[in-house]
Amino acid sequence: MNIHATAIVSANAVIGDNVEIGPFTIIHDDVRIGDNTTIGSHCEIGLPTALAKNPTLTIGANSTIRSHSILYAGSTFGERLTTGHRVTIREGTQAGINFQLGTLSDIQGDCVIGDYVRTHSNVHIGKHSVVGNFVWIFPYVVLTNDPHPPSDVSVGCTIGDYAAIATMSVILPGVLVGEHSLVAAGSVVGKTVEPHTVVGGAPAKFLCATTVIKLKDGTERPAYPWPTHFHRSYPEAIVAKWRDEFPTNGVVGPTGL
Repeated sequence: MNIHATAIVSANAVIGDNVEIGPFTIIHDDVRIGDNTTIGSHCEIGLPTALAKNPTLTIGANSTIRSHSILYAGSTFGERLTTGHRVTIREGTQAGINFQLGTLSDIQGDCVIGDYVRTHSNVHIGKHSVVGNFVWIFPYVVLTNDPHPPSDVSVGCTIGDYAAIATMSVILPGVLVGEHSLVAAGSVVGKTVEPHTVVGGAPAKFLCATTVIKLKDGTERPAYPWPTHFHRSYPEAIVAKWRDEFPTNGVVGPTGL
């Protein structure tokens, strides 16, 4: 372990092998940190809260938590968690393998997040959200949960596998965004987004099937499903599976509605 002299680490925390903890970081009780994890400076890990049903915070192996991040007690993260700087993750968050949360983003707790989810900076994920596997959420996206604010009612959004939500979109409470769908930039989504479709506008409306969109790289290849052509940072085993599941000469999903 490499723990900076200014860091405060509880004797009750369980720290794995080859873990690095940066200056002025606080590691609270009931924290479990997996092997080969790096935690930057000025972080607070396992911040106690009465709202946590289970006080234990578990961070999987080979994770990277950058400076000024705050992770509340009572969450579980799979291996290879990666955060940007100054993120906040509240209690009750359950995230899978290789979750990436961008700088200045926050998760408001009691959320379920799948494997290989990618979020960019300044993303807000409201309480009780459910996010599937291989989802992309771009900068300034907001997943809301209060159908008539302010109230004590919380109805989270559900984002299907492989969906992409473009910059500055808002998903309203209880909305289902279907798998392999695309929400265009600046949209306000108040109704179900069907799988393999594109919606856009405020309020968002059906624009087209994802299958009609072509890559703007001169090849005229289909842009969706995106796993047919975008593989950066994904393990080879995942990419090999995609090659079988998403053949480039096939058509997946509807051609129109």
